Amino acid sequence: MAYSPCEGKVDHIELELPECSTVADALQASGLLQRHPGIDLALQRMGVWGRACRPDDVLREGDRLELYRALEVDPKEARRLRQQRQRSVANKR
Repeated sequence: MAYSPCEGKVDHIELELPECSTVADALQASGLLQRHPGIDLALQRMGVWGRACRPDDVLREGDRLELYRALEVDPKEARRLRQQRQRSVANKR
């Protein structure tokens, strides 16, 4: 299980759970919700190996559960700003 509360930090937990454990079971067993009380499962996006999942989904052996923090900048807007900076630097040469 992996959660990055902020850039450059990752809370990574390895768990051994009984067969047929759910995402919610893994979250509870990990202690992640106690360490990061700001996580709201009603709003939290999560996935297994990058594919969206829900708290009641059953995990399989070897699954990597990931909790995603909200984007701070729209990716399209970030790309547009990078291109503007690159053009500005190129025009100064």
